[in-house]
Amino acid sequence: MRALENLEPKEVFYFFEEICKIPHGSGNTDQISRYLEEFARQRDLEHYRDELGNIIIIKEASSGYENHEPVMLQGHMDMVAVKEPDCLLDMTKYGLRLFVDGDRLSAVDTSLGGDDGIALAYGLALLDGQTYRHPRIEVVFTVDEEVGMDGARALDVSPLKAKRLINLDSEEEGIFLAGCAGGARVNLSLNGSLEKRMGIPCEIKIDGLKGGHSGEEISKQRGNAICLLGRALKKLSEKVDFVIEDLTGGVADNAIPTWAKARILIIGYENRSGKQKVMQDGFAEQEYLARLKVSCDKLQKEFSEELADRDENVRIESTYEKIGEFTALSEEQSKKAINLLNALPWGVQTMSSAMEGLVETSLNPGLLSMEEAKVRIGISVRSSVESAKEALIDRLISIAELAGADTEVTGEYPGWNYRKDSPLREKMVNVYEQMYHKQPQIRAIHAGVECGLLAAKIPGLDCVSIGPDMKDIHTTGEELSIASAGRVWDYLVRLLESM
Repeated sequence: MRALENLEPKEVFYFFEEICKIPHGSGNTDQISRYLEEFARQRDLEHYRDELGNIIIIKEASSGYENHEPVMLQGHMDMVAVKEPDCLLDMTKYGLRLFVDGDRLSAVDTSLGGDDGIALAYGLALLDGQTYRHPRIEVVFTVDEEVGMDGARALDVSPLKAKRLINLDSEEEGIFLAGCAGGARVNLSLNGSLEKRMGIPCEIKIDGLKGGHSGEEISKQRGNAICLLGRALKKLSEKVDFVIEDLTGGVADNAIPTWAKARILIIGYENRSGKQKVMQDGFAEQEYLARLKVSCDKLQKEFSEELADRDENVRIESTYEKIGEFTALSEEQSKKAINLLNALPWGVQTMSSAMEGLVETSLNPGLLSMEEAKVRIGISVRSSVESAKEALIDRLISIAELAGADTEVTGEYPGWNYRKDSPLREKMVNVYEQMYHKQPQIRAIHAGVECGLLAAKIPGLDCVSIGPDMKDIHTTGEELSIASAGRVWDYLVRLLESM
């Protein structure tokens, strides 16, 4: 029995379950792309697949709609694939384990990928159905939206005729998005050198945080595990002397990191007789570890108090092993890495003066890794003001230069400016009011959607973004409302009939 067999609308949840059987995290979309291509081939639908794996599937107008203007439907096929630390599922090879709890659809110990799996399911259900009335529909499925909108950036739009775009990448029913922030990814890399040292190996770990989408959830000011780790290492360096063996944290630059950890090598501490820089037989390990524990306990108290109303389960933990010889960064490079992490800005930088409650500019250090002697940090930068985005990127470049780190800016995409005159939005509002006897909310968001890139490629493109209710996307607590998904489907079908 299929896990979603009894859910309505059946046609939508059938395809959603099919999608969830296929691993489709960012950078791993070849299999889902070929599934979509085969779907189109089996139904003899006009379709295109490019080198990146972007898919365009076209279904001609139903009877009586041949002379009406075409409409484009669009979503992305990649998900942010995250899982609980103790989850053994290899998300690069296997599908998700779905479960239903009342109105909530989620996945066991992993993210669900409702962002943007529900868009794919809506598109496939429309393409597969034989009874829906609609003008020519051009369904566009892009790759790697979550890591810089690479698919939309490279998309060849020449097969497309539509000047109206319904993007299906939103997460709140009854809210029509009409604008979004632009963004970029800033990659910092600090080159160091490795050397063998005697010391006590310890692991410092920050976890227990809620995380979330770095655009949608950034205004909630939840803790960022990578930045908290930088702060913790700076404080600990005042109590014990150590060098860094390894750094790691986060899963994606656009997901607020829920965990980060450092493996350090304690090589000495300062006491009344001066700095003890060399580990020797007879040194009391407990003296070092006691200092470490006291410092971690103090940081735990500080973090818990600061994040009490936002991330009440934050934890800092330390574990250690026996004295030995290990390979680590030099003391100079360890200090640079700590200072770089501790100096990074994060979270909301400015709020919009044009729209109350809207974040204007933010950033999220979301990825931390160390390969050999190179420390890497991936940061998502967003702003609805282009000059503010550029200024924040320049600030990160300056911080990196002070630490001796290199900077690379990738995945830059434009914002989607609010369009005062939008016939598509007017039509969508009218249909919504007829169905629900209330007005939808018109908003701009701080998160990025692909409308800006597509509008830049297709002059005059009129765009609106909609979607069903979802919670905690990009986290293992991600939920899709079943009832909301059904209502948005009904609305989408009615809307196409009216067009």
